[in-house]
Amino acid sequence: MFDVGFWELVLIGLVTLLVIGPERLPKAARIAGFWVGKLRNTVASVKAEIKQELQAEEIRQVLKEQSAFDEIQKTLDETKEAAHSVQSSIESASEDQSKPK
Repeated sequence: MFDVGFWELVLIGLVTLLVIGPERLPKAARIAGFWVGKLRNTVASVKAEIKQELQAEEIRQVLKEQSAFDEIQKTLDETKEAAHSVQSSIESASEDQSKPK
């Protein structure tokens, strides 16, 4: 994200030392560290929430696909039953025709 090297950090430290002064620099560094830590924790919690929501959405998608598959399987079973019924009707009709009257 940020490409800050060693010399950039040294320059920032020197400017901070000149602006704040050596007496208040440790307190300012502690406060800055505290806020950086809070920011990191907030970013980590947001990332965890986003990951959790993405996983929940993936699970919902899989369940939706599974229910669609179940409906297709049910339709296929009904079609097989209807085909079997038609076949048995055709067989019984052909048996009735083959019997002498």
